[in-house]
Amino acid sequence: MDWTLELVILPVTDVDRARDFYKKVGFNVDFDQVVSDEVRFVQMTPPGSACSIAFGNGVTDAEPGSVKGLQICVSDINEAHDHLQSVGIDPGDVDIQPWGHFVRFADPDGNTWAVQYVPARYA
Repeated sequence: MDWTLELVILPVTDVDRARDFYKKVGFNVDFDQVVSDEVRFVQMTPPGSACSIAFGNGVTDAEPGSVKGLQICVSDINEAHDHLQSVGIDPGDVDIQPWGHFVRFADPDGNTWAVQYVPARYA
């Protein structure tokens, strides 16, 4: 039996700002629906990913910005770095470690991400 991780909930303060930010990063909007007066649910997926993120009103009571250490893997860390810079996100310098190359960024609420390139996958 497979157990697949397919959705991660992010706590945010402003749903539209978060949606616009993740669109800028390159995530696709899968779903953006006002479900009731208390609930708005937005689901977005990075290109090529089987796992999505979701946020909205009435979705979680976690503190905005409290999700740390989410990770996305890419086939070209320099392209990812340049893309983030081109859309106004400062990923810092590429951090080269024996187990992977990384750039990092945070969303407007402070939820943090690492973008990883794993050289062994592409050798």
